[in-house]
Amino acid sequence: MRTLGTTLGSVVAGALALAPLTAAPSAHAASTAVDPATGQVTVVQAVPGAEVDLAVDGRDRGSALGVGSKTGPLELPAGTHRLRFGGAEGDRAVTTRVTVRPGSSTDVVLHLPASPGAPPVVSTYRVPSTPLGPGKARVLLAHTATVVPADVVLDGTTVFTNIANGEYAEADVPAGTHRASLVATGTTEDPILGPLSVDLAAGTATMVYAVGNPRRGSMQAITHVVGLRADGSVVPRTIDTGSAGLVRGAVVPFTVSSLQPRGRSLPASRP
Repeated sequence: MRTLGTTLGSVVAGALALAPLTAAPSAHAASTAVDPATGQVTVVQAVPGAEVDLAVDGRDRGSALGVGSKTGPLELPAGTHRLRFGGAEGDRAVTTRVTVRPGSSTDVVLHLPASPGAPPVVSTYRVPSTPLGPGKARVLLAHTATVVPADVVLDGTTVFTNIANGEYAEADVPAGTHRASLVATGTTEDPILGPLSVDLAAGTATMVYAVGNPRRGSMQAITHVVGLRADGSVVPRTIDTGSAGLVRGAVVPFTVSSLQPRGRSLPASRP
C-alpha cells in the first residue's frame, strides 16, 4: 500500500518545504483501455500514528500500513465491495462498503473526523469524470483533517469558503505550475496547508487530502495523481504520489460536494 498527507501553522514552515510534484501520464497508460466491467479503487491510510491492516472482500491487501500509505489502484468488478481496516481503532476494526461503477476511479480514505478524540471515519471520493479541455488539469482538494472548516486561497485570493471535514472542492485549471494554501475559514494567516506549489500536467487529475491534527503536529498533505483522457475518463494507471499544492491564476470556479454523491464520510462500524 502507498499513501498521501497535510500541514499547518508552524508545521508548514518545516514540513512543507517540499519539492513540486510533476505528473505526466505515460504513453502506455494513455493508450490502454479500461475494462468496462471493472473500476479502480485506491485506498488511502490517513490516520497519523496508526498501523492498519487492510482487507477487501476478505482478502488481505496490506499490513502495518502507516499514514500516507496508498494501496492500489485495485481493479475490482463493478458492484459493492466490503473493506475492513484492522488496527485503526485499537483492537476494533473499521469497516465500510464501496460501490464500484464500471470504468470509474474511486479513492477510499480512512481518516480522522473533525472532533478530536473521535474514532476514524471512511470517506469515498470518485475522480470527477466530466470532459477535460485541452491544456487543462483537474484538482480535487478534500478536507480530511481534525481541523475547523477551511477556505481555499489561490495566489492570495480566497476562492472557496467553509469546506468542512469530509467535503471537497474541485477545479479544472490551466496546466503548469500553481500555488495555493488552506486556511481556517474567515482568516488569511497561519495556513492549515501550504502555501504549496505543484506542476500540474495537462490531462491529469490530482487528488489532495489534508490529514492529521495540527495540535499534535501530525498535519501533512497526501496527493494521488491519475491520468485522464480528453473525455474525462481515467486511464488505468496511477502516475505518482507525493506532496503538492493546488492552483494559481485563472481557474474554473471551485465547486463543493458535501458528502454526496461522490464524497461521503461514514462513522466507523464494527463487525
